[in-house]
Amino acid sequence: MADEKTPQEAAPKEAPKEAPKEAPKEAPKAAEPAPASVNLPAGFDAKLTHVVHKWKATAPLIWCRFDPSGKYVYSCSEDMKIQRWEYPTGKLVAMEGHDSWPRDILVTPDSKTVITFGCDEQMIFWPGEGDSLAPIRKVKAHEGWIRCAALSPDAKQIATGGNDKLVKLWNAADGSAIRQFEGHDSHVYSVFFHPDGKWLLSGDLSGKVNQWEVETGKLIRTFEAVALHSYNGGQQVHYGGVRSLDLSPDKKFLACGGLHKATNPLGAVNEPLIEVFDWEKNEKVRSLVSDGVKGISFRSIFLGDGSVMCASGGSGGGFLIFWKPGEDKSYHKFKLPDTARGLDIHPDKLHVATVHANRQLMISKMAAKAG
Repeated sequence: MADEKTPQEAAPKEAPKEAPKEAPKEAPKAAEPAPASVNLPAGFDAKLTHVVHKWKATAPLIWCRFDPSGKYVYSCSEDMKIQRWEYPTGKLVAMEGHDSWPRDILVTPDSKTVITFGCDEQMIFWPGEGDSLAPIRKVKAHEGWIRCAALSPDAKQIATGGNDKLVKLWNAADGSAIRQFEGHDSHVYSVFFHPDGKWLLSGDLSGKVNQWEVETGKLIRTFEAVALHSYNGGQQVHYGGVRSLDLSPDKKFLACGGLHKATNPLGAVNEPLIEVFDWEKNEKVRSLVSDGVKGISFRSIFLGDGSVMCASGGSGGGFLIFWKPGEDKSYHKFKLPDTARGLDIHPDKLHVATVHANRQLMISKMAAKAG
């Protein structure tokens, strides 16, 4: 299956020359009550979101990740570098080791090890502390781009997905291979561990989300998020894909983020879409949309009350978009200064990092301004 080639994700020179990470049918209007035991942090108000920090890198940024302590936020860029930004001072340490674009970043729970994944087929292990950071270990993980990675709940295993249509499982301690999961017919765009550690999910360009048993590699079932995929016959590109996966705090709903209404893929004319599934029944219960936004939901996550937020970027600019539990249409859109390519939320659950094509990493606060 051919992949899309878009201005939003132009291929790096060193990588294979292709680019990465229709309206949905009406879904049943099932209720999605917020879990009573999980709350938002004090002061949270999406409608008061504002940018509090802007830090500039040396090239357009691709992805970002906070470390679990909240002391650092990491990003990666089109000049093949990793950036470690001290939070909230913005002090920068550059990390060099990839031979093409890095695509994803993981940090172990103790913050001592950082693992990065790139279009150069490499999984690279780094130290998390120090002022001069060099690779500890490099592992060739896939044939072609590594598009996505996830750390297991016990931090003992790493899952990766790539352009070879494979999902692979690795030992997080030494990077040794454990097993691979075969069953996708297109590039793998996202991977996600269920919080109980028993299941691994992987989403692909075709809009299929496979649920695997981690211990055996057995394919359990497939969620059909096919509205996130489209084919443009005129441009002869398959486009879209499951760009992110997340599970609600009560473990009842699965969110699959991406795009739809791709009327002009090469011109980046499309709209963000998040498909929400009932986890137990494997039924789509909701399609989250946002009127007036042109872009891609590069990452969508559940917040503590079961609401959803995403970072959208594309021809319509950048947005943080918010949906209330049980509602199809967004209740708030925060316009970012430039198109967004990724997001991660700080451990305090009030601050969010976004990365942008204009080389900036921005920190926004989802609460009132100080003073």
